[in-house]
Amino acid sequence: QVEQRKSTPISQVMACARSARQAAGLGRRRFATTSWATIDPDAMSAARPHTVKNLCDGEWGTSSSMLTMVDPLNGEPYLKVPDTTREELEPFVQALKRTPKSGLHNPLKNPERYLMLGDVSARVVEIMRSKEGEDFLTRLIQRVAPKSDAQARGEVKVTRLFMENFCGDQPRFLARGFTVAGDHTGQQSVGYRWPFGGVAVVAPFNFPLEIPVLQLMGALYMGNRPTLKVPQLQAPVMEQWMHLLHHCGLPKTDIDFLNAGGAVTNDFLVRSQPRVTQFTGGCEVAEKLALDLRGKIRIEDAGFDWKILGPDVPTSREGFDYVAFTCDQDAYAYSGQKCSAQSALFMHENWAKAGFEAKIVELAKRRNIGDLTVGPVITWSNKKFFAFLDQILKVPGARLICGGKPLQGTKIPEQYGHWEPTAVHVPLDQFLPHFDIVVNEVFGPFQVVTTYKDSELDLVLEICERMEHHLTAAVVSNDVEFRRKVLANTVNGTSYAGIRARTTGAPQNHWFGPAGGPPGAGV
Repeated sequence: QVEQRKSTPISQVMACARSARQAAGLGRRRFATTSWATIDPDAMSAARPHTVKNLCDGEWGTSSSMLTMVDPLNGEPYLKVPDTTREELEPFVQALKRTPKSGLHNPLKNPERYLMLGDVSARVVEIMRSKEGEDFLTRLIQRVAPKSDAQARGEVKVTRLFMENFCGDQPRFLARGFTVAGDHTGQQSVGYRWPFGGVAVVAPFNFPLEIPVLQLMGALYMGNRPTLKVPQLQAPVMEQWMHLLHHCGLPKTDIDFLNAGGAVTNDFLVRSQPRVTQFTGGCEVAEKLALDLRGKIRIEDAGFDWKILGPDVPTSREGFDYVAFTCDQDAYAYSGQKCSAQSALFMHENWAKAGFEAKIVELAKRRNIGDLTVGPVITWSNKKFFAFLDQILKVPGARLICGGKPLQGTKIPEQYGHWEPTAVHVPLDQFLPHFDIVVNEVFGPFQVVTTYKDSELDLVLEICERMEHHLTAAVVSNDVEFRRKVLANTVNGTSYAGIRARTTGAPQNHWFGPAGGPPGAGV
């Protein structure tokens, strides 16, 4: 079989794979919903809009005000989501305030809940491992956050692996404490992992399953009772996750699910004063909440994430192409809408001489709306992006490498951006004089590229030092001394080092979040 595989043309392999997928019912529009779900992802349309509901104190309900959300791919109204008003917040506020500071459980209270949550996790994993469960969640993500099948399915996989880590006894092992001998017989110190009680999780749009699930479940395992708020367009994903949890045995009163606009959500947080709020989103909102909540907040906000290509260019074509592929993925996967996306690429002149820039262009041009390797940009309109592009291209010496045009042949509504994967080369000596323009994080398929020499590495490090937000970074080099110098003089929450280093694609097996500030927290 191995020998046959080596000699089989790739076109034949792909044809066999397509036939297998069709036989298994994995065609794009041939979708079977699940027994516990209240939605068919492929049926959502103007003719059959789905109505999302709030969950408060174990009861599902709507609001006196409902928002109609349109499909980011074609502008068709396909969702109705509660736009909860200030007058309707009181049940959510009181439910959070009633939660004791000692939580729903802790090592001395209701310890059987640790076992219950381990069992719920095991049941969830069983469903997520099934073809039906994985396909359902993958397709639902794509309907509200249009990304490629690989990106959406990868999100489901990482979430499942996280859940696998907390089956059986693992929730109580997570709460493991310590003992220390005392000064005399009969005395000892005992330390417990204690919950906060009533908490809040405010999650972003770009990972509608992974980020809220990891943060929500972590809160639950430790005994907290969370209120969850996600963007209204992406609300169907977590609504269905709640149904899945309830189907697998989680009490309906363990989580509240609030759908509301930003101002009303802010009012809820101020009125209820959660013991801790986990916020993932923009830095301006994070700074406001830090004041409103008197510092009781953990933040994973913006990140202008950089990658430095060292002086050692791989001698093999495979090694060179792999680095180029990773750079393309880091900058443009899910249309660049990741807090970990590669915003700046510092390329040693050896890479430039090897033709790396041309390779960037070649890979970027492969992306298209048909397979969602590029698609709608949720938070940046075309008007906003092209105004910024005009501005950065006025920096002395700046030039367009690729992109710079709107996507053609789409039905993406005007409120969402859509443009070709874009890269602009800015001379290294222009970074500091035009710093605010050059390091402006664009939450879309855009990156700044520059070239540096050996003698300019200190300038590169000074630029990195000047940046405000330190989330992820990559040092692409196997040169030990080069790596040591860069890593020793920079600060990031998650740094990847080595010739295969990346900025995106964090797995479930290590911490991911920012560094450089006390409120920094992630997943």
